[in-house]
Formats: sequence, structure tokens, C-alpha cells
Amino acid sequence: MKRGPWLWTLAVVLTVGTLVYQRMTGPTYPLRGHVTLGGQVIALKLTRSHGGETDQPVRVIAADTAVRVTMLWRRHPTNDTWTTVDLTRSGDTLSAVLPHQPRAGKLAYQLRVMRGTDEVLFPPEAAVTRFKGDISAFVIIPHLICMFGGLMLLVRAGIGALVKETTFPRQARIGVVMFALGGFVFGPWMQHMAFGPWWAGFPFGTDMTDNKTAVAMLSWLVALWMMRGGKSARGAVIAATVITLAVFLIPHSVFGSELDWSQAPPPR
Repeated sequence: MKRGPWLWTLAVVLTVGTLVYQRMTGPTYPLRGHVTLGGQVIALKLTRSHGGETDQPVRVIAADTAVRVTMLWRRHPTNDTWTTVDLTRSGDTLSAVLPHQPRAGKLAYQLRVMRGTDEVLFPPEAAVTRFKGDISAFVIIPHLICMFGGLMLLVRAGIGALVKETTFPRQARIGVVMFALGGFVFGPWMQHMAFGPWWAGFPFGTDMTDNKTAVAMLSWLVALWMMRGGKSARGAVIAATVITLAVFLIPHSVFGSELDWSQAPPPR
């Protein structure tokens, strides 16, 4: 049986698994949970990122009309007084909005869910949402294609080097080109459209998404340099693959762009 299809399948599984994990564990992934009041379970979902120029909607589905919800919010990180907003009911849905903020502005918010004399605060520690500008699909789509395709080829090159295939150098070279386009052309373009800066990693900031992309690229540039002149450099390619998978397990958007409120307009 040919092992090629199985190795490609393994590369795809590792790539998808890594990207999904780093996205789902990141600070902008929706926060889900539930509270129980009067024997009823109420599912809750708090979004932690909002794009565009609109207010951020907050919704709770609760068919029981005895259920009431109040939202508390303030700018983050600040010691502002909490603003309290009652969610209004329309059918089974209670809703309110968080006011739109400048790009990279963050708000902390939580819900007080009540039924009669019972009440539960969710989450116990306030969730934090970050506002961003609109990002064009003409930037997002090639970014995603290049990042996924490049990472998959780099992982496949590492697997090929591990099993001593002869095709892994070509996969590595093509993967590096795609990864560079996704991480250093379309990635900064997205960063600029969303938050303003083109690059928020070292030495200009602490954005771990930018920093981990830079670390992965550096490891592959070293591997390519060691492959010059037709050298195999299997060890360098395997090492670069391990480093890439390791850094991409760091949650997405950790230490990302954050507005300095002392330099921002007065709060709404």
C-alpha cells in the first residue's frame, strides 16, 4: 500500500488540529457556559471580539418570561464605574448592546441572570471583548489559504524528512513561500485593517500571533539555508516542523493589540 496518501492525511490532521486548538483556546474565542435558575438551565454565549462600526450585540435565549438579565460593562483595563444595562425581551430573546469602541479598544462585561429572588453572575470574572475594524474578504481569504496551505506543506515536509522521502525539500520551499505570504504580507495587512499597526510583535509589541509566526519562519529559514547546495538537512527540517507546531499551540491573539485608554477619546 502506498504511504503517500496516509502521510498527507496526517499532515492535514496535524495542521487542522493545531489551527483549531490555537483558535479555540485564544482570548477572542466566544465564552460559553450555562446557569441554572429555578431548575432551568440557561445556555449563555458571550462574544469576545467585534468588527466593524456597529455596537456589539449581546443576546440571551430564555423562554421563561420570569427570567431577567442585566449587563454590567466598563472599559478594560480601567477602574471605571460599572455601567448597568437591562436586557430587553422580544419573545424568547433578551438583548442589549455594548457601545462601539475605537479599534483595539476593550470592554469587560458580565451578565446578572435573575429569576425571582435567585440570581447568578456569569462569568464570575468579567469577559473581555475587543473591537476591531472591518477586514476585507480580499485580504482574509488569501491569508487563510496561504497560512493553511503553507503550514500544511511545512508539516508534510517534516513528516517526509522523518520517513526519509526525497520530495520534502520541494515541499519545504513551496511551504515557506506560502507561509511568508500568509504571515508577512496578508497577515500584517489584516492587522493594519483591524487595529492600525502593521506589525504588533517584537520589537514593536507583544502580540504572540506575530511573534510565533516570526519564530516559525526563522526556524524554516535556518532549515532552507542548511539545505543549500542540495544538502538533505533532514534534522533541521524536522526541528523546524516541531518548532512550528509547538509555537502554533500558543493560543491565538494572546497579548494582542490593546488600546491605551489614556490616549483614546472620552468613553461613551
